[in-house]
This record gives sequence, C-alpha cells and structure tokens, in this order.
Amino acid sequence: METESVLHPSFLVPVGHVEPVPRRIRGVIDGRTVFDTRRALYVWEWQAYPQFSIPVRDLVDGVLGDEGFAEEHGAGTAHRHTLSVGEDSRPGAAWVWGQDAPAPLRETVRFEWAAIDHWFEEDEPVFVHPRSPYSRVDAVRSSSSVRVEVEGVVLAQAPSCVKLFETGLPTRYYLDRAHVDWTRLRSSDTVSRCPYKGTTSGYWSFDGEAAAHEDIVWAYDFPTIHANRIAGLAAFYNERVDLYVDGEPLPKPGALAP
Repeated sequence: METESVLHPSFLVPVGHVEPVPRRIRGVIDGRTVFDTRRALYVWEWQAYPQFSIPVRDLVDGVLGDEGFAEEHGAGTAHRHTLSVGEDSRPGAAWVWGQDAPAPLRETVRFEWAAIDHWFEEDEPVFVHPRSPYSRVDAVRSSSSVRVEVEGVVLAQAPSCVKLFETGLPTRYYLDRAHVDWTRLRSSDTVSRCPYKGTTSGYWSFDGEAAAHEDIVWAYDFPTIHANRIAGLAAFYNERVDLYVDGEPLPKPGALAP
C-alpha cells in the first residue's frame, strides 16, 4: 500500500501555533487504548497541517521511556521517547515537549503517526495525519460536461460530474463509471490514503502507443462522510491527462494528490 499525505497549506496558521482540539482523540495499538483524551492540542510543527499533542496524564495503557535525545520541532524542543505497550516496544515513537515550548504544550506528547496502529477522532478513523481545521473538502454535483483524453484517445466522456474542491489542491472531477471506457484501462495494485477522503478502492492505468500512463484514474468506493458524494465515482489526474470541461481544455496543474 502507498500512503500519500496530501498537503493542505494552512496559509493563515504560523509554524508553532497551538490551539485546542474540540474532539475526543484516541490511539490504539494491538487493540489496546494507548491514550484517550478530550484535551488534545493541535500544534503546527510545519505549515502544511497540524499534529496532535496529547496530555501525558491521558495515557491509558502506555509507558514512555526517555531516550536522552532532543531536537527542535517547530514549536520548541521535544525529547524523544520509546513507547511501551505491554510487551510491544516502539523506539522513537513519541516526543515530549520541553520547557521552551509554548506553555500549553508542556506535559504533552506528540506521537509519530505510524507508531500508533489506529487513530480516532470521536469514533471515526483518521488516516495519514490529523485533518486541519482550516482545510475544507466540498463535493458538489455539477452539470459541467467532462471529456478525458490521453494521446488523443477518449477515455471518458460524461454529461455531468461531481466537483471536489479541496483546500490547496486543484479541483478534481469525479465521473459516473458508466461514462469511462474501462476497456482501455488496466487495474493496478496502487492504494493511497487521504485524511480527508479515506482509502482508495482502486487505481487504473492506460497503455498508449507512445507510453504507459500509470495510475491516472482512481476511485473511492467508501470515502469518508465528508466526501460521500464521490462514492463509486472515478476521477482522473488533471496533471496526467488532457481534461476538457464544458468543451474547454483545462491547463495542467502542478500538484499530484488524489
């Protein structure tokens, strides 16, 4: 599985900014709850998206062991710790903030995302990284027609679409699968995950006369509730195809994120 972190620039949030998370945050390892808190903090160690910082007192089934190493993490100095849950030991899994960090961060810990098996906001799973409170995902039904071509071959032609507007990314055009020429596409094993939309259910490629065009179309059969209008639809990378909306060609953007 490929894990793709989608960058949603939080243009108004400076590095080092800290604010409360208004949701219950939980982390699970091997079926055991490591932390369960309603006092989590967002901390922007870099501008693209925040991390969760968890009060040490809200650890439920985990022990932190100081590794004697510290480094700057955007909001201040953080001290690296090993996380032990039962017999499972995960070195470098946690960073406890030092005294030079903003006051709200002291006595809190920021976990490496991959060190926790499952993250939850309330009772919904979260993938890849925390969702920024300053990013939006809006899936909007549209009567705009869409035609997709690669090397002059029409791969899709749809009379309408769902437009997905996502902070910091180009508009994506999701099409009813009935309007995609699947006879010209081959399935791939690629899977990507997005904190705002969930896990893809498939990718497809096109073998043209000039070149193989890998993973140019994808679908989410079971997206997050925030993007439920794209369920079962297919979208092409604007960057890798010739895309016409209402008969007009669209310029190719520079970003690459499904």
